[in-house]
Amino acid sequence: MSTPPLASGPEGPDALRPLLHTVLDALAQGSAARGGPLPAGGPEHVARTLRDRAGDLLPRHGDDNALHDLVRALAEGAADPADPLCAAHLHCPPLAVAAAADLAASALNPSLDSWDQAPAASELESLLTRTLAHEVYGTPHSDALVTTGGTESNQLALLLAREAHGGIQLVCGANAHHSLHRAAWLLGLPEPVVVPAPAGTLDPAALDNALTALHGPLLVAATAGTTDAGLIDPLPDIADLCATHGARLHIDAAYGGGLLLSDRHRHRLDGLTHAHTVTLDLHKLGWQPVAAGLLAVRDPADLTPLAHRADYLNADDDTEAGHPDLLGRSLRTTRRPDILKIAVTLKTLGRDGIGTLVDQVCAHAHELADLIAAHPGFELYDRPAISTVLFRPTGATDDTVAAVRRALLDEGRAVLGRATLDGRRWLKATLLNPHTRPGDLATLLKLVEGHTPR
Repeated sequence: MSTPPLASGPEGPDALRPLLHTVLDALAQGSAARGGPLPAGGPEHVARTLRDRAGDLLPRHGDDNALHDLVRALAEGAADPADPLCAAHLHCPPLAVAAAADLAASALNPSLDSWDQAPAASELESLLTRTLAHEVYGTPHSDALVTTGGTESNQLALLLAREAHGGIQLVCGANAHHSLHRAAWLLGLPEPVVVPAPAGTLDPAALDNALTALHGPLLVAATAGTTDAGLIDPLPDIADLCATHGARLHIDAAYGGGLLLSDRHRHRLDGLTHAHTVTLDLHKLGWQPVAAGLLAVRDPADLTPLAHRADYLNADDDTEAGHPDLLGRSLRTTRRPDILKIAVTLKTLGRDGIGTLVDQVCAHAHELADLIAAHPGFELYDRPAISTVLFRPTGATDDTVAAVRRALLDEGRAVLGRATLDGRRWLKATLLNPHTRPGDLATLLKLVEGHTPR
């Protein structure tokens, strides 16, 4: 058996070219076989089909058709976020240019744990993280770290707060993302103090009472784009309370951070500049392949606790000689250059191009809300804050809402999420596909209506 070709090096592009045709053909065939936003048949059927297609995954002798067959099987059994009826989660359809850039990152395979493994990638990361941090804070000295997403960013925010203050008490709303509670547990912090969020957003009066009653270093975590409904906490009021009580502020803008690039919606993030740390996640409102998270930091001195020495990666004499030290940029060691796809996307589309995509999906959410509000068979939770719409069949029980959703999933017809707010269960449509048309929204409602018992 001959030695298989490599993806990089002088012969890499020629080795990849025929394989790309194989992958693209397999993707097309798998998508056509699926025929909708989700494979039909439910979990058992999908698992059985995949097992049949995959066969022996560690055979004695290799299979030249493995690339085609497994990619086709994965595509046939995939949830396709580019289908307008796939609207359950903060799971965006990636832009083609971003996916193409991600291929280059995989082929070159830089590892951002030392400069000699990623000379250009490390500089690109430095340039773009400072650019995005400036977008958040408007200051020349702020910085940002690349993460795997909102969860890692929130964990880092709590870690930096703990190290800056020698311990910290987290205070967050009942609407906060679950990763904040998990981060507090992981870091050995006290159980978070949870402030009521009666309207789906953190209540400033209740926060004021909580901060008045607490003592010691405090970290308030606000949310700009809740997972359930896409709601944005009253950030200026929260920032003022943090200043009054001397509390540190973290804002989880994993969902809503994309509004920064929209001239029309940017004002909804007023108050963001007062946060010590801000979570961003461009594989949501940024149309990036997973993963594309960031943590913006107002004061780069807060990053000092991340400094770490490993002589084979960042020896003192190398650092003194001008070789950049990358270990202080993450808790991870090996890191792929996720910054490339982000940089390519932002430079290709520009601020106006990305802002237009943000405006489009927000407009789609309002169009869907209008259709729901005008339909006697549906109840609308509220006008959308970003691009998430909650609704339910009029008069339906919570069990019926759940059953309708599962029926659509098992048939592979539509992918809707679920949320519980005001003590009731709602269907959740998270619209992140800028190519969605009004007819797609009407079809989505017809499918729900057709599965609702009368």
